[in-house]
Amino acid sequence: MSKSHRGKGIRSLVNRGRGTCGRCKKENIKVLYEHEIDGQKATVCKFCNAAIKNGKAAAV
Repeated sequence: MSKSHRGKGIRSLVNRGRGTCGRCKKENIKVLYEHEIDGQKATVCKFCNAAIKNGKAAAV
């Protein structure tokens, strides 16, 4: 049985949640997490989100 609900939350976002990561600057990657970087809110990818949560948020 297929799972038609997967990705439903990002379908309404601009470019389906894809953009440029505010931390690693990768382009056309899903940026779904908001973090404060240098006093400004930025959206980051899941890899940078994990690095920030694990305390490896050194400036890239």
